[in-house]
Amino acid sequence: MEHILIEKIKETDDMWQFGVHVGEGERSTHHVVDIDKNFLENLSTKAISPEALVKISFEFLLQKESKESILKNFNIEIISTYFPEYEEEIKKEIGK
Repeated sequence: MEHILIEKIKETDDMWQFGVHVGEGERSTHHVVDIDKNFLENLSTKAISPEALVKISFEFLLQKESKESILKNFNIEIISTYFPEYEEEIKKEIGK
């Protein structure tokens, strides 16, 4: 599995924004990901940090496509547009 480094860029009343580096060295990719706070609340009744959601979401994406194919800037909710099973898979992962 690729190395995933997550750093919070900013937080507002209704969202977080994270920078995500995938891989190491010259072959790494950088992504900017937004998470609406309501999305995280609706996704799970369990306490999960937004950073943890970003990490498991990127692990999910890396099972489906290469790091170079992942959008460079996106709201995490859009993953379901490309992979309809995303939310159910994440709910299962969170439930572990």
